[in-house]
Amino acid sequence: MPHTLASLVNHTALKLTVLAGEDRLDVPVRWAHASELIDPVPYMEGGELLLITALKLDAEDPDTADRYVRRVAEAGVVGLGFAVGVNYDGVPEALVEAARRHHLPLLGVPRRTPFIAISKAVSAAVAADQYRAVTAGFEAQRELTRAALGAEGPAELLARLAAHLGGWAALYDVSGAVVAAAPDWAARRASRLAGDVARLRERPAPASSVVSDTDGDDRVELQSLGTGRRARGVLAVGTDAPLGTAARYAVHSAVALLTLTTERSRALQDAEQRLGAAVLKMLLAGEPDHARAVAGRLYGGLLDAPFRMVVAEPVPADEQPTAPKLPAKFPAKLPVKFPAELPTSFGQGGPPSSPGAGTASALDALADAMESAAARTGEAVLAVPDGGRLIVLVADGGAAADACTAFAASADARCGEHPRPRGRNSRNGTGREGEGLAVGLSAPTGPMAAANAYRQAEQALSVARRRGRTLVEHEDVAAGSVLPLLADDAVRAFADGLLRALREHDATGRGDLVASLRAWLARHGQWDAAAADLGVHRHTLRYRMRRVEEILGRSLDDPDVRMELWLALKATSGAVGE
Repeated sequence: MPHTLASLVNHTALKLTVLAGEDRLDVPVRWAHASELIDPVPYMEGGELLLITALKLDAEDPDTADRYVRRVAEAGVVGLGFAVGVNYDGVPEALVEAARRHHLPLLGVPRRTPFIAISKAVSAAVAADQYRAVTAGFEAQRELTRAALGAEGPAELLARLAAHLGGWAALYDVSGAVVAAAPDWAARRASRLAGDVARLRERPAPASSVVSDTDGDDRVELQSLGTGRRARGVLAVGTDAPLGTAARYAVHSAVALLTLTTERSRALQDAEQRLGAAVLKMLLAGEPDHARAVAGRLYGGLLDAPFRMVVAEPVPADEQPTAPKLPAKFPAKLPVKFPAELPTSFGQGGPPSSPGAGTASALDALADAMESAAARTGEAVLAVPDGGRLIVLVADGGAAADACTAFAASADARCGEHPRPRGRNSRNGTGREGEGLAVGLSAPTGPMAAANAYRQAEQALSVARRRGRTLVEHEDVAAGSVLPLLADDAVRAFADGLLRALREHDATGRGDLVASLRAWLARHGQWDAAAADLGVHRHTLRYRMRRVEEILGRSLDDPDVRMELWLALKATSGAVGE
């Protein structure tokens, strides 16, 4: 309880009397100060009991007394203590009337009570109040620590914190989602602060902000959690008044404890990532039994059910479409080079050769979204940074896989209904200029086929980059048409070279060999049907096909030749789009 004027009046040793302001004695007193200045206001901070003898003040003059009382009351002085029997035998009536008029408590101080005794009483009360606050803060810290170490962890900690504050508390994860709140109804209140939480997370940790509430009567304070460049979570507390000393101790303790639970030690992060990298290398090398043994309890559950492989990499905004790098035959040992020192995140310690901070943050955001979703459902997720890329194993149909597709859908939606264009000013898979992601997602598989899942994810990733989409699933590639793959510049160059001689022949006006070849191939070599499509006699068509063979130096009886010619015609006909 803060010290008040009433406490001083009830202090038996001081013998103070109340002359005015009887209804305002419950006002807290921050300090007691003696001053004989005519205008002590410049030296006041507010909350003081001002002690005077009226040595220089004409306290019997109504105007002078009124001006004096009005000035100190407006400055925040909570009361006047007037020494009786020093300069005046009694308290001047003009001063009493002025105090009543301005609703300022006026206390009579008997001659035998020195001002220093009042100052000591206030000082002792303030010190006792601070001691109680510190003691309560330490007790809250012990209670919150026990809660953090308990089975329920952050949920119980938030419940204890809310009880200490007489308000509510909520915890947000690295993606900005509410993961716990106390009491239960606070989750709805906390969800309305998503925008404020997102803005706080953009600032380096630690950071805090106070949110002005328009929907209720509470005052909300946000505190970021973490010690690095990126916040690993946010704590929100709502109260009906600014936090006092004890409440502030409790909040700071909660921030420290939650930081310890949400941002694990760097050594543990490195150990888990190295373990994940080892498990992934064994899977890709065709050693599922060894991988399962190494995975243990940390990742073992992920290998007991169908999983999907995710491969994600940054897409610079000025990157132009390039030829697909899909070798005809994949090597038995996949060309994945795992770094000796794995970065804990793409935003911290990424390789110098990786794209800028913007693309690193996009990879971070994807990893955070998947890991946060998995944490909320208790499922395992294995994420391994590989240079400037990210390789992830997620449970098929699990929360992490859903988070990946939702992240990509959100990114594409921000870019509009059409695939993003390539170019220096293009908008990309994150919806911001200068950064983007391409993600490939394999079909569901098991440990025995992990290498095949990696190939599928890389194939889907290549198609995603080509089409300007954030995510492509292998099922979409397998179920779709090969024709979009012909939109590559290298394929078009090959097709133009293959058909150039026929087009040059047609340009002389000596026949329409290209159109005739297209019609003949479209009709699977049926002479009458193809001739009817062209409006010529079948003998004319036979002559043209012999000319095609002569000019190209290749036989149309060869199915490989017919396939190459048909694909070349499709690649150069304008029917193939990206």
